Amino acid sequence: MGMIQEFKDFAMRGNVVDMAVGIMIGGAFGGIVNSLISDMVMPIIGIFGKADFSSMYFPLSANIAEGASIEVARTQGPVLAYGSFITVVINFIILAFAIFMMVKVMNRLKKAEAAAPPAAPPEDVVLLREIRDALKAR
Repeated sequence: MGMIQEFKDFAMRGNVVDMAVGIMIGGAFGGIVNSLISDMVMPIIGIFGKADFSSMYFPLSANIAEGASIEVARTQGPVLAYGSFITVVINFIILAFAIFMMVKVMNRLKKAEAAAPPAAPPEDVVLLREIRDALKAR
């Protein structure tokens, strides 16, 4: 078997294709969560304090002008951008919770599907079983 055929067999396996679809959906879902954070959560947090965590930093050099934006501060010297870290942590917590809820719903649906009684066998199968049992009884 050639390498190209082996690769084709590997790439077309069901679980690899499922994983690729999951990664694409996950990327799109990440965009939705980022929008949720920046457009809905941060403005609400802004009511109680500073809304834009991403601009918060601690200068690690005396060369950085006080009150400079983080972009300007990064050009002037090293900064500890703890605000970006806070934003990423909030994104992760919300994304993890959303994924947890999706998995929980999927598990509930699987349980409901598994708990459904099996369908009755077709009438011809029932008749064949009765004939088989009658023949065995002879």
